[in-house]
Amino acid sequence: MVQDNGRWYVIHTYSGYEERVKRNLEQRVKSMDAADRIFQVIIPTEKEIEVKEGQKRKIDRKVFPGYILVQMRMDELGWTVVRNTPGVTGFVSSQDAEGKLVPAPLGEKEVQNILKQMEAEAPRVKVGFTKGQSVRVTQGPFVDFVGVVDEINTEKGKVRVLVSFFGRETAVEFDFTQVEKL
Repeated sequence: MVQDNGRWYVIHTYSGYEERVKRNLEQRVKSMDAADRIFQVIIPTEKEIEVKEGQKRKIDRKVFPGYILVQMRMDELGWTVVRNTPGVTGFVSSQDAEGKLVPAPLGEKEVQNILKQMEAEAPRVKVGFTKGQSVRVTQGPFVDFVGVVDEINTEKGKVRVLVSFFGRETAVEFDFTQVEKL
């Protein structure tokens, strides 16, 4: 980012407390009048389709659990506001020339990649199956048949299962919602 808009830093939080820490930090920025130093607070997430019990659900999955991105101008007040926010355990840091730990800003390219990943239009499909895993068919003409996963196609949301009937194994393609793990 342009220097006037500060740089992006990564802060570490307790995993699972990212939302609370973000709210706390945004509240502290307002109450301490630090909006001219801390510009944005982002929890990197990506859209994901999760298939559970035959149902598809869209969820936001944290890309970096336990970490939050903060766009800020690094000075004494900005550092103090962020560092003393409840739930913040520290900045991701590197050593300077004297061996002292200092907050390490992200590179512009890294920030752009993270933001682009968050804006992806097509949600990723979270696949709960692995090749060679036994599954049970829950819908369609092969309901209650048991087979072995042969191939997974995440783009189509399909899984090819080797199902045994009439004494032969036959490959049958199912939607992710039509099979469940055993």
